[in-house]
Amino acid sequence: MGLRLSSELVAGVVVGTVLGWGFDRLLSTSPWGLIVFMLLGFVAGVINVMRSAGVASRK
Repeated sequence: MGLRLSSELVAGVVVGTVLGWGFDRLLSTSPWGLIVFMLLGFVAGVINVMRSAGVASRK
């Protein structure tokens, strides 16, 4: 269970970072896209961990 929860958090951050890096390369807005999407990925990862752990509802 712990491995699953940690991988969901890491996956959210990694996906957000890759998307932010891609937007920065595409739009030449470095480092703002990376920062914004990394934070969004972290928030999404935390929400997924809370849902998987049963702390938050799945609405």
